[in-house]
Amino acid sequence: MYNTSDIRNGLKVEIDGAPFTVTYFQFVKPGKGTAFTRTKLKNLLTGNTIERTFRTGEKLPPADVAEHEMQYMYTDANGSHFMNTESYEQVAIQSDVIGDDSVYLLEGMNVNVLFYKGNPVNIDLPYFVELEVTYTEPAVKGNTSQGALKEAETVTGARVMVPLFVETGDVLKVDTRTREYVERVNR
Repeated sequence: MYNTSDIRNGLKVEIDGAPFTVTYFQFVKPGKGTAFTRTKLKNLLTGNTIERTFRTGEKLPPADVAEHEMQYMYTDANGSHFMNTESYEQVAIQSDVIGDDSVYLLEGMNVNVLFYKGNPVNIDLPYFVELEVTYTEPAVKGNTSQGALKEAETVTGARVMVPLFVETGDVLKVDTRTREYVERVNR
């Protein structure tokens, strides 16, 4: 059990039968009354954020979570398959757990997989991935106003808005957090 004095960013606790991670905390000691800790917690299963206040002396149960570095192998009808880089154990993760992040998975990519009570519940992608453009419209002469963008489809199926100079076959660096184009990569 954690005490309120143990609360810090990244701490994983269980509240109402679900795992949460602390994203923000503030210790408050008012002039009158007892001290308390104000927190923002992110649900690791749904991604929703809640605010909770804990009085000094309250106990918080730790969440039964484990994080493992795993390598993406392939996707089939059973889900996306990952291999633990230490034990070589393989696990299939359903598409509803991965969600929209599946369009950034490349074969051989290492990701962190979060397990709650032995079941995979979330993956953390690298911040940046390099994806090859499989199709984009050619730039039209005269369409060069500042900041003009066009859509490009990548080898994984991700659609990214890119500048007009990007062509089919180029390799892009994409930010997986914002899902935006960062730069063109020279190879």
